[in-house]
Amino acid sequence: MQIPINVISDDALSIQTDVLVLKYAQASYGVDYAVTNRLSKLHANLASSLPEFGKFLQIDTFGALGAKEILYVGVEELFEFRYQNIREFAHRALAYLAKTSPQIETVCFTLHGAGYWLDEIEAFESEIAGIVDALSQGEFPQSLKQITIVEIDENLADRLSETLKKLFPRSIVIVNKGRLAEVSSSSSDRLKEAGYSSETKPLVFVAMPFDKKMYDIFHYGIRGAVNKAGCLCERADEAYFTGDIMDRVKLRIRQADLVIADLTQANANVYLEVGYAWGCDKQTVLLIQDATELKFDVKSQRCLVYSGIKELEELLQKELENIPLRTK
Repeated sequence: MQIPINVISDDALSIQTDVLVLKYAQASYGVDYAVTNRLSKLHANLASSLPEFGKFLQIDTFGALGAKEILYVGVEELFEFRYQNIREFAHRALAYLAKTSPQIETVCFTLHGAGYWLDEIEAFESEIAGIVDALSQGEFPQSLKQITIVEIDENLADRLSETLKKLFPRSIVIVNKGRLAEVSSSSSDRLKEAGYSSETKPLVFVAMPFDKKMYDIFHYGIRGAVNKAGCLCERADEAYFTGDIMDRVKLRIRQADLVIADLTQANANVYLEVGYAWGCDKQTVLLIQDATELKFDVKSQRCLVYSGIKELEELLQKELENIPLRTK
């Protein structure tokens, strides 16, 4: 049996599919919030009926969305929903649909983790691994013809497509008597590890300004170098730091093996995070585009000065080669 998997850039609320699978992390966020808000007009008390951890809720959209049905999967609270949980979520969703909707032909998932600080590639590979677990164990709707990952951010969708092609060059999962066929040894090894071994990788926490101008700096200058070094690359994706958000930032810094901070724009929050990292005796790598922006606090510290994304990636890659990162 051949099951195509693809990534498309589209709005999850309008994509045409038999079932759109969403997590419910004991509160509503992002896509599941938007979907629930729209369907609440059709399903009385929907918000109070959303599933607890380990449970499911499958409902008809009555044409209010592109998807014919929504499957909510009850999972852990958001910041506890990490790589292994994402893998298990995808497997559980398809296994549930195998029992309730064996006749469906198309299933759509969204990406999880990228919006709440996880390493987007690690999270994506964990989700694909969970899908493959279900396919290889025969726990999926037997009429299934297509699995789609929908992501509204076109740049992110492109990065995910590239990652998928590395795992499955033809974007097709071939299942033969419970085994994957035509999978390279490197892809097979990666699929076995994704999610399960994620937390054993060194963690690099990135502190940088929340500015669209810095988008490519992070994704193509920093994250690529960090991932090539075999590390998870996580950063806070909130533009404000109050209450619980700052507590989360401090927790990830304490858990990190290395903190990379881009001091460009002299952002006060970034300097605060650097100071906290030093207080926790964490290794740090400082970056900046213009050395004249450095404040007196860090002028005596070594800083990688870069003028472009490619230069930054090369500088950072060399830097990481010389930093001993412990194995957890």
